Amino acid sequence: MAADQTEPEVPENAVGRRVSCGGERATVRYVGPVPPTAGLWLGVEWDNADRGKHDGSHEGVQYFTCRHPTGGSFVRPAKVSFGVDYLTAVEQLYQIDTEEVLSEEIPISSKKLEWGRIKERSLETLPSVLLSQCEVNGPGTDGEIRKTTPNVQWLDLSRSLLSCWEHVASITQQLDRLEGLQLSYNRLRLPFDPSALRHAFSSLRVLSLIGCDVTWTQVLQCAPMWPQLEELCVEDNNITELHRPVDVLQMLKTLNLSGNRLVQDTLLSLAALPRLEQLNLSKTGLSVIQFDDVAPGCHTAMFPALKNLNVDHNNISEWRVVDELAKLPSLVQFSCRGNQLISSDGNPKTVNQLLIAKLGQLILLNNCQIHPEDRRGAEIDYIKIFGEEWLKAGGRSQLSTQFTCEHPRYQTLIDKYGAPEEGELKKPEPFALKNQLLKITFVFPDDAERKPIEKKLPASMVIQKVKGLLYRLLKVPATDLKLTYTSLKMVGTEFEIDSDLKTLQFYSIEDGDQVLVRWS
Repeated sequence: MAADQTEPEVPENAVGRRVSCGGERATVRYVGPVPPTAGLWLGVEWDNADRGKHDGSHEGVQYFTCRHPTGGSFVRPAKVSFGVDYLTAVEQLYQIDTEEVLSEEIPISSKKLEWGRIKERSLETLPSVLLSQCEVNGPGTDGEIRKTTPNVQWLDLSRSLLSCWEHVASITQQLDRLEGLQLSYNRLRLPFDPSALRHAFSSLRVLSLIGCDVTWTQVLQCAPMWPQLEELCVEDNNITELHRPVDVLQMLKTLNLSGNRLVQDTLLSLAALPRLEQLNLSKTGLSVIQFDDVAPGCHTAMFPALKNLNVDHNNISEWRVVDELAKLPSLVQFSCRGNQLISSDGNPKTVNQLLIAKLGQLILLNNCQIHPEDRRGAEIDYIKIFGEEWLKAGGRSQLSTQFTCEHPRYQTLIDKYGAPEEGELKKPEPFALKNQLLKITFVFPDDAERKPIEKKLPASMVIQKVKGLLYRLLKVPATDLKLTYTSLKMVGTEFEIDSDLKTLQFYSIEDGDQVLVRWS
């Protein structure tokens, strides 16, 4: 660490304040000397731990502590910015190019607002103020926000230098019409008395806290501040174990928990939220959910208002999870992409058909509308696919309990369309690797001395990997390889394989076909 000849004035009570330095944000943990160097240093804990160098110690002396062993650094005061107040940030941003700013379309949460519709273009009439990355650290002169931007309904203070909820409240309490607040990527100390700040958020309907490193317990501690909150986004935080909201968040309609590695056994803690309509559980590690209050085929009392559920990119691999979700009484929109559900034929389209058949109330699957003909086709196919199993389980006479548990809607579908006839039953091949392997012979028409090579490859293998295999066998760079194939069904015709990103199945390559390999 080198000495710096210039030592700008450091604000009072700097410890705990937020600063920016070199495009990164940090919290001041120490102010003072760091011998043997001369001058004043700031010990900071970076939001991005990779930016740091140590744990707050230097030459055996612990000056401050960090949660991460490399989350700390010492920096000179001249290198950091403590930010500006709200009013200064507004003036700096909006007086530079008012015409450009006023013509923007602003997305906040699920709502959009066009400033171009405003007749009088002035700060007093702005319905939205976007101060992301503007280093806002507080309100400024008392009462001036109410005079300067009194009509703000949507406020973006993401990536600011606000250090606590009291500072946020000192801004929002002057915005009587505020409905939406973006506070993502901040590090805010919890309020001493959240209920005392209710007046500052009395009209707030939408709140975004993406990437704020909060736990669910901390969210619930803050929740008394937001009595009218309807939409809460806490994506990509430190939320693992969920707890039941007691006397808070009772107005909540939308909750986004995406990107948090949840303890899935605690998910039902949210089940009693009376107005919750949309729940995003994507990328949460979800693999199981179970509603034990009712039998298969019945409606649970949990999540009574839930209409829209997103479980994309999780670890769901068992169809009984889908049968459990069918118990939700109001579910009409469902997104289930990037999971591990498979059908007996290994076809992703069949998976979607099974989802439609099992979830009888759905009108949207993976953001695609389910038309009546789609549902009819999916449900009739479902009857046929499992018809033989149904017959073996007792059919019309006494159906086994196991079949009823695995196919809760089957009897309903039979009542709707009639029982399957013996001749129309589908007998799918078991989905096993051996049934998906193709025996392919690689031949080398430009190298008469090289013997053909026979390999068994999965039909889902992309051409890029096929070329990688040939590189290992031939020691010829994959980029130099040109592939075509011939089929036993059309002898004498050579088909070009022109995309490395397509699969063998895409080119209709079948068991016993020959792939011709040439290179330059």
